Amino acid sequence: MLQHLSTIQIISVAILPMLFAIVVHEVAHGWVAKQRGDHTAEMLGRLTLNPIKHIDPIGTLLVPIIMIATLGIAFGWAKPVPIDYRNLHNPKSDMVLVAAAGPISNLLMAFAWALIAKIAMLLPTSMQFIAVPLIYMGQFGILINVLLMVFNLIPLPPLDGGRVAVGLLPLQMGNFLSKLEPYGLFIILALFATGFLSKIIWPAIAAISGIIEALVGM
Repeated sequence: MLQHLSTIQIISVAILPMLFAIVVHEVAHGWVAKQRGDHTAEMLGRLTLNPIKHIDPIGTLLVPIIMIATLGIAFGWAKPVPIDYRNLHNPKSDMVLVAAAGPISNLLMAFAWALIAKIAMLLPTSMQFIAVPLIYMGQFGILINVLLMVFNLIPLPPLDGGRVAVGLLPLQMGNFLSKLEPYGLFIILALFATGFLSKIIWPAIAAISGIIEALVGM
């Protein structure tokens, strides 16, 4: 998609979709938590789209830049929005809603970027200087948001999919899964290192991205 662009060009079209993808994802968690009774994120000033409030020096800056420079694709994360589940009206069921809010926000943003790309494709030739960057930006926006959605839906804590699974599973199974949280990221890294996880998530990313593009007529 972006292989023939220079690193500077890739960064220029990727930075806005990347920031929106990770910032809105975190704000969505905090916003839904607020609706369900927990105002922790709001009190700490994290219910804002100001990226400065959410930047993690490694996950938001260093890792995406290195990945863009070496792989032509980026992945990253923001500082997690603090949630105190004890404040939720119904902690077990509300936890599912709070956790699911992030991936759902990424799905909605993927559709939004697809629409932006589609509109850019319809612009007249005289406006190609605007259309071309928007098309690239839209394509990257689709990819990064679907990637974040699929990755975060892996049913393993501390990922969103793990928290959803803990809330939906019977109590005993949910408690067992929740105990894996301290080891979750290590398990995921091990699965990536073996190539097993990539074989699962990349076909899903390609399929979902294709469906979104088809639905908007790209």
